[in-house]
Amino acid sequence: MQEFSATPREMFLSMWRNRDLIAASAKREILGRYRGSAMGIMWSLFNPVFMLVIYTFVFSVIFKARWTAGGESKTEFALVLFVGLIIFNIFSECVSRAPTFILSNVNYVKKVVFPLEILPFVGLLAALFHGVISIGVWLAAYIIFFGIPHATFFYLPLILFPLALFVVGLSWLLSSLGVYLRDVGQFVGIIIAVLMFMSPIFYPITSLPENYRHLLYLNPLTGVIEQARAILYFGNNPDFKLLAGYWGASFALAWIGFAWFQKTRKGFSDVL
Repeated sequence: MQEFSATPREMFLSMWRNRDLIAASAKREILGRYRGSAMGIMWSLFNPVFMLVIYTFVFSVIFKARWTAGGESKTEFALVLFVGLIIFNIFSECVSRAPTFILSNVNYVKKVVFPLEILPFVGLLAALFHGVISIGVWLAAYIIFFGIPHATFFYLPLILFPLALFVVGLSWLLSSLGVYLRDVGQFVGIIIAVLMFMSPIFYPITSLPENYRHLLYLNPLTGVIEQARAILYFGNNPDFKLLAGYWGASFALAWIGFAWFQKTRKGFSDVL
């Protein structure tokens, strides 16, 4: 039976060796998602903008939510909320599909030459494509209402890269578990719904009693969302100490996920 390397080096080498295949597969997935629709790729713009308008109306008009004490700007609330949604959507788009990455590509399992480990990268690229479009919408709105964005915008890759590592690592774990335990997909859907409201997307952390704020940081998305807002909207430098810890934890999870995937993939064909 073929053995698959599970070293951290192989984790990155596999991505590099198969970069053309990953890019082509991601392109096919993105275009295939909108093939046959009247609006086509424009849906990737319409969806986040539409949800932004709905969430902003519900929380800032009906619930009278404001991001800063005494603040009255609905535009501020919309832009701050949108940053949180962008981060969460990148995470949820990948993780919600992860349990079916192998199940929906059974024909690849029988092909020894096909690198199954790249499937989470394909999903990640598709999610990042939509994330980049959403960031472009955010930037356009910021320029219209507030002018030139803060120079701290260029810190964004430092925040998105460990998020990508975290998502890929989790996707490797879930895609493997999804082969052996078909209930994983249902469980993940529930967890994502919980994380959406347990992340500081629709409210600032300061709105929680101080004794409970540390619990919110148990959510791995909290730090990413807060740091993204700090650099994009408020123009503050990121917390480099927090980022360093997040980089380390994300790398560790990615390696664990990759190692688990490589060790368990030998049984995929037997189960499927």
